[in-house]
Amino acid sequence: MKKLGIIVVGLLITQGLIAQKWGYIDATYVLKMTPEYEEVQKELDKVSQQWQEEIAAMRTDVQGMYDAYQAEEVLLTEEMKEERMTTIKEKEEATKEYHRKVFGYEGLFFLKKKELLKPVQDKIFDAVEKVAKEKRLELVFDKSGDYAIIYSNPVHDYTDFVLEELGLGDKNDVIE
Repeated sequence: MKKLGIIVVGLLITQGLIAQKWGYIDATYVLKMTPEYEEVQKELDKVSQQWQEEIAAMRTDVQGMYDAYQAEEVLLTEEMKEERMTTIKEKEEATKEYHRKVFGYEGLFFLKKKELLKPVQDKIFDAVEKVAKEKRLELVFDKSGDYAIIYSNPVHDYTDFVLEELGLGDKNDVIE
């Protein structure tokens, strides 16, 4: 009787695992389909352009200082040369540091992008959660992320359901 109980429990566990449904979406595609994403991209492009112009101006200043140094070099004493070169190198290093601060790993640009994308991502995640609950999915994978799906049956692609939930689906596309 004990063996029968173990077999029954094993079958129940196996049936539970087999009965679980999962699906996947292409979050990058969904993100690109949302109108807010285009606005975020425009804002990021604008901010990026401003920072790039600031950095370019700083580099132009450094180059101007270096050009002036080269033009006056023959007239300068060794002490003046060292002083000017130190000033130029400090300005050049400050420019590099500012570039790293803005565009480096987890720099200002990264933080701005994260800030602007959060409301759009939250909206998508809410739609994914709603679709997953309606379709009784246990797991939903993002096939556009770092964890790629090597093979997937298109029947498990719920991207269109998420787009429909966001009101962005193709009006001529019928989801079966």
